[in-house]
Amino acid sequence: MARHSLAQALGAVGLLLLTACAPINIASRTIDFGLGPPTQNTANAGLTRLPEGGLAQDPVSGASQRFGRGPVQVALLLPLSGDPGLAAVGQSMANGSRLAMAFIEANPNIAENTTITLRDTGGTVAGATSATQAGIASGARLILGPLRGDSVLAAGAVARSAGVPMIGFSNNPAAAAPGIYLLSVLPEMEMKRSLNFIKASGRRGVAGAFASSAYGQAQQAAFRQQASVAGFAPTAVYSFSAGGEAQQIVDQALPLIKRGLIDTLFLPDRATAPAFGAALAQAGVDPTQVQLVGSADWEGDGAILATPALNGAIYPAVDPAGMAAIRADYQARFSSAPHALTTIAYTATILANVNTLSMANPPYSAALMTSPTGFNGRDGVFRFGRDGRSDYALAILRVAPGGAERVEGPKL
Repeated sequence: MARHSLAQALGAVGLLLLTACAPINIASRTIDFGLGPPTQNTANAGLTRLPEGGLAQDPVSGASQRFGRGPVQVALLLPLSGDPGLAAVGQSMANGSRLAMAFIEANPNIAENTTITLRDTGGTVAGATSATQAGIASGARLILGPLRGDSVLAAGAVARSAGVPMIGFSNNPAAAAPGIYLLSVLPEMEMKRSLNFIKASGRRGVAGAFASSAYGQAQQAAFRQQASVAGFAPTAVYSFSAGGEAQQIVDQALPLIKRGLIDTLFLPDRATAPAFGAALAQAGVDPTQVQLVGSADWEGDGAILATPALNGAIYPAVDPAGMAAIRADYQARFSSAPHALTTIAYTATILANVNTLSMANPPYSAALMTSPTGFNGRDGVFRFGRDGRSDYALAILRVAPGGAERVEGPKL
């Protein structure tokens, strides 16, 4: 189904990001990043109670829960046991999928084409691989998930060998491949959107400071690539391993700022952005002289909003209208607030049910999934490339004393 059809399925209301192998950060859309060995945590493995009486067991056993009444089988792979923080995210996403299926069932204008089988990955590569094998053996024509980049890479290989497409939830572009689609905002999309906005604003001297982590280096690579595409030659690119290095980097950048060679500074790392903002303020840098630019990971972060030195900074983000549209229903049904990634699972469930995708022969073909017209999900307009990477329409938000405010609406 093209963009307008999914929008209709969503009731004319308005999908961002994951990875594997760095500290898990439950406060934002970024869980982790990388493709190295995952942390194995089985302390809480075993039976996990799900809402409305469902049970999901250790993925090795193959136990699962089903919801939906359609003929096309779809497997949803999420961590429901293992690391408690990761399992909480997985549970919220599973609830989002249930909420989407309830919407489908309650809407007389939407055909019920799919049945979702929820399987627990346990938050491990082995669990994701086992859950994928079980889903395929049970007749799944599409795999939704898993969550982390390393799990998507391993499970995707299993799915590809069986000829079953997968929509993974990682934001590590290395996990994408033909037939393995990433329903997430990737670093290059964030940088592309921000740099195009900066260029249109008339600024020319761009620089960036990036964490030395795998995710930070991916952001740095995306910055360099997209800056070149936009016609920029970055004045400086800095790398750091800890927030305590912010003052040192600001000291290095200060002569370039005073000479007007840096008028824009990218600070995508959410955790250290306040330290950079404070160091710039202490150095007497006029916030109107240097435009600070964050990342989608800034969205909703209390420390960012509470740092006066970051007022006026901008960052790209998905349209928040999608989360706002489901928050009340989610809270009423599950007695808790949805995690930021819940809208991804919601959109994936609606997308899987789309008539022209699920009822095609074969279903979910590459030609249909990579339609250039794209789709409109809970987080806004998106499309999949033939390489499996997603392209999102992102808005530009500005940090303000009363909270973030929208500067420019979503654009691809």
